[in-house]
Amino acid sequence: MVVTKRNNAWNLKRVLPWLLLLCGLIAMAASIMLSIEVFNRLKDPHYVPVCNLNPVLSCTSVADSSQSHLFGFPNYFIGIAGYAAVAAIGAALLAGAQFKRWFWRVIEVGLLLAVFFLSWLQFETLYRIGALCIFCMIVWAVTIPAFWYTTLFNLREGHIGTPRKLSRAVAFAQKHHVDILILWFVIIIALILKRFWYYFGNL
Repeated sequence: MVVTKRNNAWNLKRVLPWLLLLCGLIAMAASIMLSIEVFNRLKDPHYVPVCNLNPVLSCTSVADSSQSHLFGFPNYFIGIAGYAAVAAIGAALLAGAQFKRWFWRVIEVGLLLAVFFLSWLQFETLYRIGALCIFCMIVWAVTIPAFWYTTLFNLREGHIGTPRKLSRAVAFAQKHHVDILILWFVIIIALILKRFWYYFGNL
């Protein structure tokens, strides 16, 4: 049992830098692509973005909403900068960088805020805007595992203190990390299908 635990800890420590690098690059690329499509549409009102596939999968509907400019400027600006930082952290770890405990906590807070923000955007796109943005969903898909495994790593390494009452829950999460991640995505997919079944059900 001790060997297995050490191997799991070592594997997570080895995989996390690659995960942060790849997730950061993918999310940054999706944010850049969305910004390009928006700028092309601003230059040409008749331009049809590549992410406009049907009435449901329509990034124009999302980009034109007030939710896409929550802080007075497009959300993808936050995505470009934030996920570039995530990718840089992953690259630094691969290069052998060692971060202090406080820095890991900063990373944790940043990814936690990102998950809260995208969860709010998920609700807004489903129940307020009534459309889905493909590039946004790509960001959702990579932010969740980046946050989840960073959290598990921080808990395992002691960067985040674990109250004794939650020790069993943390141990369960460490053991069933893949199951929990899959369940998270299944819930999102189920909510999407339920919300837009009037369209997908008639295809």
